Amino acid sequence: MINTGAAGPGSRAKRAKADHSARFEAVFLDPVGQTVQQRWEDAALAVAFEDLPPVSAFPAVPGRRWGPGLWWSATTGRHVAAGSNAMRIQLMMLDRDPAVTALAGRPVRLLWRNPRGQVRSWVPQLFARHADGTALLADCPSHPDAGGERAMKAADAVVQACADIGWTYRRLPPLDDVLAANLKWLAGYRHPRNAGRSGLMPAVLEAFARPRPLLEGAQATGDPIEILPAVFHALWHGQLTANLDTPLHERAMVGLGSLRNAGAGVPASRLQEDVGEGEDGYDEETRDISETAEDAETDAGGDEAGARRGEAG
Repeated sequence: MINTGAAGPGSRAKRAKADHSARFEAVFLDPVGQTVQQRWEDAALAVAFEDLPPVSAFPAVPGRRWGPGLWWSATTGRHVAAGSNAMRIQLMMLDRDPAVTALAGRPVRLLWRNPRGQVRSWVPQLFARHADGTALLADCPSHPDAGGERAMKAADAVVQACADIGWTYRRLPPLDDVLAANLKWLAGYRHPRNAGRSGLMPAVLEAFARPRPLLEGAQATGDPIEILPAVFHALWHGQLTANLDTPLHERAMVGLGSLRNAGAGVPASRLQEDVGEGEDGYDEETRDISETAEDAETDAGGDEAGARRGEAG
């Protein structure tokens, strides 16, 4: 439980660090759904938070376009609870990060006492496990001031709680609109089935061994209707790279590589606008590709309509 005692005479300096970290406690649900409360340091060492359900449900706010839903993670092959569109977009970024091995939504509540002895608590929206065993706790505000003063004070406390155990806490800033749109597009192709038939992906990667326009490389490999989903799948997983800070269209340069700050392609409507009406038959191909993307994202549990309904795809 929360420790309210003071250090004894002559021991304050020696116990300062221990007392500081001991003031944090963790509350979470065990695998059978029972609430557990224990010292934060002990829980961080022993508990696989990435395997736990949300300690409390994401709120559904009337009038908001986006509500709680589920994100299908390509990293783990499991669903992750998401409470908002802003959080879902951050999940996309982390799901593409090769340093991230697992994700979870709201798996732990932190408790502590403020300087006046009052108990305070906070539930970070997102948990990400790193390959080195450390972790990230994060919140995903839709704008820098979201949550007000209470959120800022809680952030200061969670920063310290994470620093005590070698973890990190961040308030993740909203993404640029173009990068977010690109992420959403590529996310529709994150499922392994979009890698295509056996032998297709090596051919796709070979086509882009030297950087070239997206559609040109797809056409050099075969029918774009078959090839483009594999190209987008490779872009999602970092096997191919492109500048995702600008709209991803048929002339975007694509090459081999690993991405760190990239996202997704533009929606099919923007592809059509960029292409125009000068290429007979391409608009029809684009519509088919759009339908494939929507089906892929729906099946993977990440479609926008599903997010609005608060359902998994």
